Amino acid sequence: MTLSESANEDLPLVTCVARARIPTTTGPDIFLHLYANNRDNKEHLAIVFGEDIRSRTLFRRRRGETQQERMVRGAYVGRLFPGRTLADTDENLGLSLQFDEATGALKADHATTWHKQDTLVRIHSECYTGETAWSARCDCGEQFDHAGRLMGLNREGDIIGGAGHGVIVYLRQEGRGIGLGEKLKAYNLQDLGADTVQANLMLKHPADGRDFSLGRAILIDLGIESVRLLTNNPDKMAQVEYPPHLHCVERVPMIPLSWVNDHEGIHSFEIEGYLRTKVERMGHLLQKPLKLHSASKQNNSTTVTTHTIV
Repeated sequence: MTLSESANEDLPLVTCVARARIPTTTGPDIFLHLYANNRDNKEHLAIVFGEDIRSRTLFRRRRGETQQERMVRGAYVGRLFPGRTLADTDENLGLSLQFDEATGALKADHATTWHKQDTLVRIHSECYTGETAWSARCDCGEQFDHAGRLMGLNREGDIIGGAGHGVIVYLRQEGRGIGLGEKLKAYNLQDLGADTVQANLMLKHPADGRDFSLGRAILIDLGIESVRLLTNNPDKMAQVEYPPHLHCVERVPMIPLSWVNDHEGIHSFEIEGYLRTKVERMGHLLQKPLKLHSASKQNNSTTVTTHTIV
């Protein structure tokens, strides 16, 4: 099954278990949301820029709960401070949440809740090697950092940023869905001459086994409706679509930093091959001239055909 075909399946059920404010080294606070679901036992995450982007499952009032219990799980408005007693009202900031009395559902009051606005979004799959182990085999860590930076900015060059609002949905599907152990085996196959797609196939895995339905469900739970998607992957754009609840209104390109500035980004033999494979084998929309090569045997010899993607 392809990613686009799986987009038509029913959404998984997701529940935001907890939310907490995280001060960051780059400037704006973020609100980290941890999600449970009925598809797997992994802890998927939403990294949220903007206190007013609210999980519907987290903020729903529950029978018999106290205001203290709501604050502890992160279902509060404004900012916590020592001695605060009310989760649903921040008297210091003059903010108060509204709820449906019959169901306990949060009402999307424009004064307190981000609602029906175009939102900068990155749906990001976990990459331990690229995000934690300084790998120059892929650009996953660079894309993760760049997405977060854009969400805090008004503009970067020609790209309109999130101006303090945005969501990075962080899905725990390492190695395009094959797991870290198999991914390391795939790296060894790449050192033996395979590209990233060939290596997955040689290990009897699909070229891309990721499932982004959890990402759709998390965005809908956060009240996101119109998405400005940070991606070069056209299949991911199709995955975001879930009418009438979710719609991709714009693709925001993720241009490798080394293409913009010679002194930034990743410079390695491996990353050049990785980016070529993304374009040539996976249809990614990279927007700088890039030499691609595909080999075809003619008269027992190999000829190289060169393409340019613009």
